[in-house]
Amino acid sequence: MTTPLRCLIVDDSDAFRDAARSMLERAGIDVVGTASSGVEALEVYRELHPDVTLVDVDLGADSGFDVVRRLHDANSPAPSVILISTHSEQDFADLIADSPALGFLPKFALSPNAIRDMLTR
Repeated sequence: MTTPLRCLIVDDSDAFRDAARSMLERAGIDVVGTASSGVEALEVYRELHPDVTLVDVDLGADSGFDVVRRLHDANSPAPSVILISTHSEQDFADLIADSPALGFLPKFALSPNAIRDMLTR
């Protein structure tokens, strides 16, 4: 029996965090925590050590790109982070390419299979 993938969701929208948690958990991904800001994301990540962290590009006052960089710089080995957004990937192509994130998923395409595929690239 394999252990479920452990996921942290970082997004400033309560509604999105709840919907994503529900969808992922129905598919067997264990959402171990959520965060709504960069500071909270670092605290929760350090406490829970998830297998994958989903970080919204736009966190209100925080930039998801900055959060990904801080997670990457603060942890060894580097965390598996996937950027998410309602915006198009083309809107952030250069920032995504420069980021230590594994990649980008538009929120409409977020699924357990898309996450697993990105982790195995």
